[in-house]
Amino acid sequence: MGTPDNFTVSPVNGSDPFARNEEVAKLEIAVLSVTFLVAVVGNISVLLAMYNTKKKTSRMHLFIKHLSLADLVVAFFQVLPQLCWKVTYRFYGPDFLCRIVKHLQVMGMFASTYMMVMMTVDRYIAICHPLKTLQQPTRRSYGMIVSTWVGSLLLSAPQFFIFSLSEIKNGSEVFDCWGHFVEPWGVKAYITWITVGIFLIPVFILMICYGFICHSICQNIKYKTKKSTSGSGTKHGLIGKSSVSSVTTISRAKLRTVKMTFVIVLAYIVCWAPFFIVQMWSVWDENFNLGDSENPAVTLSVLLASLNSCCNPWIYMIFSGHLLQDFAHYFSCFRPRDRRFKSKEDSDSSLCSRSSSSGTSNNGPTTV
Repeated sequence: MGTPDNFTVSPVNGSDPFARNEEVAKLEIAVLSVTFLVAVVGNISVLLAMYNTKKKTSRMHLFIKHLSLADLVVAFFQVLPQLCWKVTYRFYGPDFLCRIVKHLQVMGMFASTYMMVMMTVDRYIAICHPLKTLQQPTRRSYGMIVSTWVGSLLLSAPQFFIFSLSEIKNGSEVFDCWGHFVEPWGVKAYITWITVGIFLIPVFILMICYGFICHSICQNIKYKTKKSTSGSGTKHGLIGKSSVSSVTTISRAKLRTVKMTFVIVLAYIVCWAPFFIVQMWSVWDENFNLGDSENPAVTLSVLLASLNSCCNPWIYMIFSGHLLQDFAHYFSCFRPRDRRFKSKEDSDSSLCSRSSSSGTSNNGPTTV
């Protein structure tokens, strides 16, 4: 998944199977190289920053960590193989490696997508059913995360049997990692299933969750507005006047995490919607040639989809500003010392240890 070659069967026309546009290939190689580096650096930075703040972990920290791990799987087993194929043009490796790579490509997509869905469901529970967050929330979060990884592994298993190292044309003695489908409906069924499973169903769940979240937030705002204007304490409401400020603080923290997950979802839709549209168009429109390497729709949709894996870590940094500070702080504590500035470095080192032990609670994320 992530490259048109994944959906390509042996050519049935008389076109040259060895031909491609080298100028377009060079552009794709440049974009994929930058995407891979940014995705790896960004997600590893998030993991290092979270490791530095491990004493103040929360459910959102847990989901962000595993979403970063899923994005790293996408970077190493989707973007990197795609980059290698653009460089070599053909797959050079044994049949077993071909099957494993194709399996991990789709597994990373399932894991990244449904980890985002689980994060949104967790925000839905925190906003719309806050009392349930008091009932073993960490255990439930681990269950959601484990089920996501196991489900992704199982749902991507067909890749191992669909794709194999195959001769691109009878008698050509040139092999590539291609899929084999039942004619004439196999490719349509495969791409439709991938589109429904990885895009349409998650987007539907996300829309439902955010619909309930928005409704709950609006109701909360109306209630607080009524309480602030009426000025009544316990006579006309469930919360006392003294507790309004604390409830407002918690709501702002939850709202910040909701905004973050919403932006992550929006980035996912913007990056992946063109790709899935092109894929569905390619199999349901008989006049569309997906194997055409010069087709701008194919090229742009694949490159745009690859950008999603490098967007998420920077979204985390923006909405959890302390992560960027903690990441820089992680390395500042290990800078080599200079004797001329020994006293200053000693004070910085003590500051590092003090801030680590205190947990920088003023800038830390919410624990919901």
